[in-house]
Amino acid sequence: MQIHRSAHARAFTVLPNGLLQDRRLSYTARGLLTDLLSRPDGWREDGRHMADSSPQGRGAVRRALNELKDAGYYRVETVRMPDGTLRTDVHVYDTPQRPASPSARPPDPGEPETGPPDRPVVKDPGEVPTLPAQLTRADEQTRRAVSALFRAIRPEPRLRLGEAEAQQLAPLVAQWLERGSTAAELAQALLPGLPSPMHSPVAILRDRLQRKLPPPRTASPSPSYAECAKCHDPVPRPGICHPCAGLGSSIVAVGTGGTATRSGAARARAALRGHGLPAVVGAQAVRCT
Repeated sequence: MQIHRSAHARAFTVLPNGLLQDRRLSYTARGLLTDLLSRPDGWREDGRHMADSSPQGRGAVRRALNELKDAGYYRVETVRMPDGTLRTDVHVYDTPQRPASPSARPPDPGEPETGPPDRPVVKDPGEVPTLPAQLTRADEQTRRAVSALFRAIRPEPRLRLGEAEAQQLAPLVAQWLERGSTAAELAQALLPGLPSPMHSPVAILRDRLQRKLPPPRTASPSPSYAECAKCHDPVPRPGICHPCAGLGSSIVAVGTGGTATRSGAARARAALRGHGLPAVVGAQAVRCT
């Protein structure tokens, strides 16, 4: 067997041979562990999403995760926070870790878990969250932007982002949302025509979010007239018309008999002649009315 290796300047992961050659693990489990270790710190992905984005089903992914747990490469912790809420932390290791002693006392709420001396110290969830501090303190607008970005890029498996990377793009996505864009419109702007190979998904998304930012949506112009609050006749500004205010009488062109109709027709002809229109046009207009 001849092994051919390439020199990589970026986008590569260094793994110990002991992991890759651990015969206790199936090839599926070793491949899944390699995939997890290639992700950035703060990456959030459950077993269901991993199964949906791979050719293998959920059963194979579930069995592989159980193998990794038994071998000490994968651990899931449920921590009760000081305010009573529960949070799940996932830890992935490139070297197997010894399980905690069965006689060890379970930690109190907010207390870090203890284990054997050679076990890595687990961060105190009550003081140092696993996710970046910027994300835990983000306002609702930023959370909406991160959620919209994940929904938009979900159909493209090459655009895998961690929470920290999505947090960097959140201000740009927030501008799209402020201008009325939806997650579907974001997907139409970000997904078509992606390069291959793709070395930096974050840089590509940032470039497209900046270049394709839609213009601000202008408010629809308000009507140039209003209606009287009483009789609903057109008025130049909101309020009531002069007749309803007692400042004059309303002139009805139709509906009160032949006298009013003839009077209205005469005024229409006079108005049309005053604008320089031929009398025949005025006559036709009167007949149409």
